[in-house]
Amino acid sequence: MNRVKNIFRVVHIVLWTLFSLLVALQLGGENDPKWFTTTLGFILTCLFVFYSHFFLLTHYSGKRKKRAYRARLTAIALMGPFLFSYFHYLKLHSWSAFFNNYFMALLSIVPIFLFLSWLARVTENLVLNTIIKEQLEKQAAEAELYYLKSQINPHFLFNTLHNIHTLVYKQAPTAPEAVLHLASLMRYMIYDSNASTVPLTKEMTYLQDYISLQQLRYKQSPVVDLKIGGETGICHIAPLLFIHLLENAYKHSPARLNPGDLKIRVEVAEEILTFSVQNPVNKHPTHHTLDEPGGIGLPNVRKRLTLLYPDQHTLEIHNTGETFTVVLKIHGLQLKPHER
Repeated sequence: MNRVKNIFRVVHIVLWTLFSLLVALQLGGENDPKWFTTTLGFILTCLFVFYSHFFLLTHYSGKRKKRAYRARLTAIALMGPFLFSYFHYLKLHSWSAFFNNYFMALLSIVPIFLFLSWLARVTENLVLNTIIKEQLEKQAAEAELYYLKSQINPHFLFNTLHNIHTLVYKQAPTAPEAVLHLASLMRYMIYDSNASTVPLTKEMTYLQDYISLQQLRYKQSPVVDLKIGGETGICHIAPLLFIHLLENAYKHSPARLNPGDLKIRVEVAEEILTFSVQNPVNKHPTHHTLDEPGGIGLPNVRKRLTLLYPDQHTLEIHNTGETFTVVLKIHGLQLKPHER
């Protein structure tokens, strides 16, 4: 904001300097021996009228201050021509010339620079208000993004800790690995996800840690079939963008899953990132899943995509009755070859 105000100050100085030079050149070319006093009186009158009204508009722009504004505006209009007339009086030494110049300035110079000062104030207010509005919208968007990002299902953490406790109690050899996966997942959520964008490889590592911890619920072979292809090593995206989709896939699947029932595909090609997740539909739900925290998944993703990638994404949902598929495409991504 201060930077914008400094720019306006520089613009004022430059324009007034150029205007003064033009007036001096014009009057100096008329072979008037006292052109300097005439120029000085004219410029001082313009400055007085312009900036008196300019700052008056700042302090008396409310509806309740119209009477005070009009009284001070009248005073500015009547006092403005005195400087111009005074310097002319020094040159002509005639009271009649003084009043002639006074009324000439009152009817010509004063209205023009009152209007110009009003126009300058309106322009500055418009620019400053636009910037303030954009800053507020940005802060609101950042706050909403932070809120949306924090809506990871807390039940997952409790269930994972319970599963790890069971593994430790049974002295299972997979317990240390499960603790490492949980530590990696929490570190990413607390630290790495604070950045505006992260490498896609980090996001995929986060998802793989999540999948490894969810796999503790299943004794059979991995229930997730994950395939990653394309230029994922040079792609950067917003963090925690896919977790709700994956979370919902687990939540709305049957309690018993066969190996490879959850299919996840990630591909980057021609600056387009495609993420898809497919899960079998649970035809006999035992509770109302939409009332649980995980039920916010799709609305959460839609809001974040609207804020982060407006006009840069498509989100398609297909429900065949047997399978539920979500396909997310984000185009126009910035690829960074040096990160390869």
